[in-house]
Amino acid sequence: MIVAMNTSAATLLLAPRINETGLQLRTAAGRRGMRAFTASSWRAPRELTNRQVHLYGGPLFADAVGGALGLGLLEPSPAWLAMLPRELTGRDVELTTLAAARRLSRPAFVKAPADKHFAARVYGDGSELPGPELLDGNVPVLVSEVVRFAVEYRLFVLDGAVRAASRYARDGELSIAAPESDAPESDGPESDGPESDGPELSAFAAQVLAASAECAPLPSAAVVDVGRTPGGWAVVEANAAWASGGYACEPDAVLDVVLRAAGPLGRLPDSDRAFLRELPRVEG
Repeated sequence: MIVAMNTSAATLLLAPRINETGLQLRTAAGRRGMRAFTASSWRAPRELTNRQVHLYGGPLFADAVGGALGLGLLEPSPAWLAMLPRELTGRDVELTTLAAARRLSRPAFVKAPADKHFAARVYGDGSELPGPELLDGNVPVLVSEVVRFAVEYRLFVLDGAVRAASRYARDGELSIAAPESDAPESDGPESDGPESDGPELSAFAAQVLAASAECAPLPSAAVVDVGRTPGGWAVVEANAAWASGGYACEPDAVLDVVLRAAGPLGRLPDSDRAFLRELPRVEG
């Protein structure tokens, strides 16, 4: 059951180090009559206790204030990417531990699924990963074959439908644009090269969300990144909407997803309970 929210009585809490997306969400929240509150420290503001609060910020900020403010923070399962069929990932993906990944004898892309314990990148072998003196070997990691994404897109997903999309990278470099403007640069006025990625992106996103509903469930609000490789379209990863950049996405649509992804715990639908981030107990 989803409990209706009166957003005009709600507060959007932003992390102290506000980014461009946070600024856009603050403006979008104001248009709805919501209060936007930028935290001055990494503590839960006392004046927001027992209020209807929603959050936008990184994992460290969420862990610092989420429990005290009674927030329910949704994030995809660490195993989500590994549960998808290979025809959607375009590569073999395994959820394992950092200790196991340290034994790799081949190049692989390695990342922690939710938190940034270490740099997500291609490692030549397991010896290049952080050692046991720096990070516990029980940390879960995703290990995947190395693929090259020619272009990558971010999708903000709410209730199984894409609410906003943006290109964010070309050939591994930051490149922000709306999907409709993503036609490759032509060699001249006579060029009849391919049109925008928009239609193919929409079709692939629908495939991913349909498959996800069957074998790799997502929370009702999440971010999914997809991209185009030399072999076709493939899923990059999924992340928490409350900690993801909006790039060229329409801010009001992003706000819709963020409000569901990080809001009062008591107002979450039962179907989302399995996707709650476990919050640490913060003293003081």
